[in-house]
Amino acid sequence: MLAAVLAWGCASRCTCCRPDANPAGATPVKSPAAQATGWRTLFDGESLSGWKATDFGGAGEVKVDPKFRGGAPAIIIGAGASLSGITLTKPPPWGNYEVEVEALKIQGSDFFVGLTFPVAASHATLVMGGWGGATTGISSIDGSDASENETTRFESYPKDKWFHVRLRVTPERIQVWLDRDPKPLIDQDIKDRTISMRFGEIESSIPFGIATYQTDSAIRSVKWRPLDPDAK
Repeated sequence: MLAAVLAWGCASRCTCCRPDANPAGATPVKSPAAQATGWRTLFDGESLSGWKATDFGGAGEVKVDPKFRGGAPAIIIGAGASLSGITLTKPPPWGNYEVEVEALKIQGSDFFVGLTFPVAASHATLVMGGWGGATTGISSIDGSDASENETTRFESYPKDKWFHVRLRVTPERIQVWLDRDPKPLIDQDIKDRTISMRFGEIESSIPFGIATYQTDSAIRSVKWRPLDPDAK
């Protein structure tokens, strides 16, 4: 089991991205315009329009449940032999931006969210619950993945609980907030750092995707908004 987890180290050692990003969060935003831009919804609540099942070998089934557990619709990502997930087929977030995702772990002991996103000219992956269920971080920074760089955190992600995740990206910084805590869980300076994807299948999530590792997950909201280029 440990070998399987380390194989992806979790598939989450990826990183890399495109230009800017800077959502509103715990850190003051220099320009008020950064707060004024509207959200763009990436899940219509009815279908996988704008998405495709990621081409991972042995991936689990991806479908939309119109009334997940009697409530709102959700995208269900079924556990696979290793990675499973969805990749955006329409233009992804870019520049200075922020992303919000609401996700729930249904079953499994590894990461239930592996969010791949653009960072300037490359991409990176936010891993939540990797390496056996608790490791959280960004893959990769200067070649080091989420389990072995400054962003590494250890969080508990119990099953059947909705988690709210907010990601902010700018040319100089990557920030992550969990469950609307005003203090960032991750606040990483990336100026003069190398951001890249972890080598392997996770690269199929580029330019923007959500993956899981041997874990069933539900996603009920995915949205992003552009931010003012001067936002810090």
